[in-house]
Amino acid sequence: MTSPQEFTESINAAMAVMKAHIDGLNARDGDAVAKTLHFPHYRLTDGQLKVWQTSDSYLSDFRARAGSNWGHSDWGRLEVIHAGADKVHLDVEVKRFAADGSLLVTFSSIWVIAKLNGVWAAQLRSSYAPDAQIIAESKAE
Repeated sequence: MTSPQEFTESINAAMAVMKAHIDGLNARDGDAVAKTLHFPHYRLTDGQLKVWQTSDSYLSDFRARAGSNWGHSDWGRLEVIHAGADKVHLDVEVKRFAADGSLLVTFSSIWVIAKLNGVWAAQLRSSYAPDAQIIAESKAE
């Protein structure tokens, strides 16, 4: 691994994965989202490691985490931390919005986008995302 500028193709591939992921998520298209993830897929949050062995439950699990009032999400920040020939680490800010367009929550994550068997996709992430119950309780206060 050297400087990110030396791995423009890797960075472009990682950014394309992130765009396809958010587009698929907002379209509620489970197949499109699954194409942006390597399985098993890993998510570390609140000291717990969640592992999805297959794509079967990923989108429904997301909906449960985001809550029934979730309308869409957007990337507030996508910054390269490290880049190499087959892996890119991204500093990501996630913004989740309600159906009425109001901001539900903003949180930071680190995503690892990897090229495995010739395919670029997200392999894992570490997130500071609160679950839907915490978001709902904070909005009620």
